[in-house]
Amino acid sequence: MKTYSLTVSSPDGILLAEPVQKLVLRGAEGDLAVMAGHVPLITTVKPCESAVTLEDGEELVFHIEKGILSVYEQGKTTLIVEQTDLKKRKKRI
Repeated sequence: MKTYSLTVSSPDGILLAEPVQKLVLRGAEGDLAVMAGHVPLITTVKPCESAVTLEDGEELVFHIEKGILSVYEQGKTTLIVEQTDLKKRKKRI
């Protein structure tokens, strides 16, 4: 599967900065998934469980209170969150 660069940061610093396959979260207009080649987008993020599928298939699940998601043309995505915690890690089968 193709990957893209995702950076997740909070007031505490950078939480994640690496290639990923997919990011799933709740934006201003509802649930969305960002994959490689996604059209440019900027949206607020509503409280939700966010899932990130890493390059090796491992899945990280975060709880997000609120934030801002920016998807750029150059294959970069930035998620800035006010508050989050790494809730669980699981390997995709």
